[in-house]
Amino acid sequence: MTTGQQLGPPPLGVEEEFLVVDADRGEVVPRAATVVDGARPTLGARVGGEITTLQIETRTDPCQSVDDLAAQLVEGRAAIQAAARSAGLRVIASGSPVLGQAVPPPLTQGPRQDRGTATFRGLHDELAICAVHVHVEQPDRDRAVLIGNHLRAHLPALLALTANSPYWAERDTGYASWRSVTWGRWPVAGPPPYLTSARQYDDHVDMLLDAGALVDHGTIFWDLRLSTHHPTLEVRVADVPVTAAESAALAALVRALVVVAGEAVDRGDEGPRLVPELLRLAYWRAARDGMGGHGVDVATGRLLPAAALAERLVERARPALDAAGDRERVQRWLTWLAADGDGATRQRAAHAVRGRLTDVVDEIASRTAPEEGTPA
Repeated sequence: MTTGQQLGPPPLGVEEEFLVVDADRGEVVPRAATVVDGARPTLGARVGGEITTLQIETRTDPCQSVDDLAAQLVEGRAAIQAAARSAGLRVIASGSPVLGQAVPPPLTQGPRQDRGTATFRGLHDELAICAVHVHVEQPDRDRAVLIGNHLRAHLPALLALTANSPYWAERDTGYASWRSVTWGRWPVAGPPPYLTSARQYDDHVDMLLDAGALVDHGTIFWDLRLSTHHPTLEVRVADVPVTAAESAALAALVRALVVVAGEAVDRGDEGPRLVPELLRLAYWRAARDGMGGHGVDVATGRLLPAAALAERLVERARPALDAAGDRERVQRWLTWLAADGDGATRQRAAHAVRGRLTDVVDEIASRTAPEEGTPA
C-alpha cells in the first residue's frame, strides 16, 4: 500500500501489557507462562510473554476500523482473565505493580536478556511496568519520520490521558504515571530527537548501537519509533489503560493525529522544532499530575489545565476523527475521564474507601476484563 493509493484511514493495531497477580493476595507473581499457555488456544499468536515473568502481552491483528480493534481488545482481555482465574490468578491493567515483590523482577531467560542485563544493569530492576503501544500503518519511512516530528508535541498530553501507575513498592508515589518516570531513566527512552529522514533515523540508531546504548535495533525504546517488525509508526508513551474501551479510544486518537500530521507533511511542513527543556518539563508535569492537574504547553511553556490540553488535542485531530467515524468514541472517553478521573485517580479512589491496597487490585482486575458499566 503506497501513499496516495490508500482508501480510508490507515490500518492500526494495539499491544497491551498486563501484570499477573495472585487472586487472593493481589500480589504480583511470576506465573505469566501459565496464563499465556491457558489463553493461547483462544488467542494463538496474539498473546505472549514479556521480559519479566510477572507480565504478559496481548496483541491485535491490524484493523481498519476501531470497532474491530475494540472487539479484539475485549476478546484478548477476556481470554487472559479467564486463563488466569482457572489457575487461581488474575491479570490487572496497571502501569505499575500495586502489591508484591517486583524489585528486582524475575526475568525471562535467554541470551538477549543476558546481554540486556550486562548493558543496562540496575535499570532492569524496575522493569515490571506495563504500557500500551499503538501501531499505525505508514509504509513510507521518510514520511513516517516527519509525521513523528509533529507527534512529538502531543506525547505529554497522551501520557496524561492514560496515566495509570500511581503505586510503586506498595506506596503512593504522588505521581499519576510512575511508570513513565522509571522508564525515563533509560538512555533510549522518552521522545525521539527531531529527525528529517529515515536515513537520519537509521544513522542515529546505529550510532546508539555503536555507543553501547542498545542491545540491538529492537531495543530503541523511544515513545515514538518506526517499528522494527512492521511497516508502522509506533506510539509507546502511554500507561496501559484500565479498560479496553480506553485503549481503543487512545488508538483512534493516535491514528487521527497521524493522519492530520501526514497531511501537514504532504504540504511541506516537517514539524515543529520544540525546545527540549520544555518537552522534558511537559513530560514530567504529565507524569506527576495526569488529568487531575495542569500540563505544559510545549510551544509556550505556559501551564494549562490538562483537560484543556486534551480537548485541544482532540480538536486538532477532529477532521480525521470525523472522517473515520471515531470522534464520538474519543469525545465519550474525555467526558468519562472528566467525571471519573484518569486511571491513577481511580486507583487512589479505590484505596481511599478502606485504606487497603488489595481493594485497588480488586478494582483494577474487575475493570481489566469486560464488565458491565465500563465505557463503550
